[in-house]
Amino acid sequence: MTNEHNVLVLHQVPHQGSPSDVASAISDRIESIEIETASDYNDALDRISRADIVVSRRLDSTLLESAEKLRWVQALSAGVGSYDLDQLQREDIVLTNASGVHSVPIAEQVLGYMLTFERNLHEGIRRQNAREWRHYRAGELRGKTVGIIGLGEIGQEIARVTDALGMTAIGTKRTPEELSHVREVYGPDETLTVVGKADYVVIACPLTAETEGLIDGRALDSMKPDAVLVNVGRGKVVDEDALLYALRKGQIGGAALDVQAEEPLPTDSPLWNLSNVIITPHMAGATPHYWDRCAEIFAENYDRFNADKWEEMRNRIV
Repeated sequence: MTNEHNVLVLHQVPHQGSPSDVASAISDRIESIEIETASDYNDALDRISRADIVVSRRLDSTLLESAEKLRWVQALSAGVGSYDLDQLQREDIVLTNASGVHSVPIAEQVLGYMLTFERNLHEGIRRQNAREWRHYRAGELRGKTVGIIGLGEIGQEIARVTDALGMTAIGTKRTPEELSHVREVYGPDETLTVVGKADYVVIACPLTAETEGLIDGRALDSMKPDAVLVNVGRGKVVDEDALLYALRKGQIGGAALDVQAEEPLPTDSPLWNLSNVIITPHMAGATPHYWDRCAEIFAENYDRFNADKWEEMRNRIV
């Protein structure tokens, strides 16, 4: 296989970046690589017929049908729900994702949520805004248990960070196995066991047919009355109506939600007004190092692609 490829970065790039950001980060790691960037959809449609490698956030059916020479797609996200996996497989096009690039910032954000609830920082902010100098209670994370639903790369990084603070990490994994920094690993069928033991329940799994509505009324009922739900996975993993009921009735201590069932969260959503809820706009994965980490994955896969070691490509989906 020749090492000369037509690499195209499409126009839609996550985290307020630009195609040139992606191209620059890749060029810094691979000498003599030539990369085209698309400025908009029409430009992408014009250029994609010449590309055998595409770097993208998503790839719709029109672009895919026009990609006559395409052999490999590097996604700029961990989620690949916007790709037609069946068509990619039929046409023998490799798809790799960016799994792992979000692990550090998301783990740090989860830690921030937990510290906010444990140290009661949101109460401190309220009192600051009211210019009220009055002490309030606060706890410690050390000795608490975090239950991680989805021990993938993000979940394992959360376990590593919390272990350093003296917390105990338990969680679920599709195929249970021993993991560093995790005390107990359960299968998905034991989700209720995990949420029942945890002081903080962290959702870090993808949205699938099996996980949609996984955290329902029964799961919320299984949580400790002072436990906090943290969702950095996908909004629809949690039954939002059941969560609202549990929060209003004081069945759980609170929730930190970076993702919601409907995004943007509607302005009339009751979640905005609950004092025991933290809402962030699906930005837990934001980091100034995003493109560098994506480029590292691309560079590693580029070498394997050129060596015809397609089966060994990192984060291969198709």
